[in-house]
Amino acid sequence: MSSNAIARRLHAIQDKGAMRSSDVANVLSVRPETVSRWNQGKAFPHPNTEKQLLELEFLLDKLSDFYEPREARLWIFARQRVLGDQIPAELIQQGRADELLAAVNQLRDGVFL
Repeated sequence: MSSNAIARRLHAIQDKGAMRSSDVANVLSVRPETVSRWNQGKAFPHPNTEKQLLELEFLLDKLSDFYEPREARLWIFARQRVLGDQIPAELIQQGRADELLAAVNQLRDGVFL
């Protein structure tokens, strides 16, 4: 694995969220080949995409406190009652990570509103 910072983030996403490059590409609205180039250090994400990537990693890190990696991946791609039946991956795309973090904190604290 390459030692660039983005590659390390992608590795963390894979470890904590069982997410493949195609999953990351789907969440970030880029091509899987683009994610592969990031991982190899041949390219780097645009600033907005990089922010989404970092939000995804942070979210998966928090989810890893109480979900196994495959469960965390499913949580990202499934409608969530705690989010008003919205899909977390779509909220990341829309730049609404704060709503996701609030929901994950509710889950962590056992608060379901």
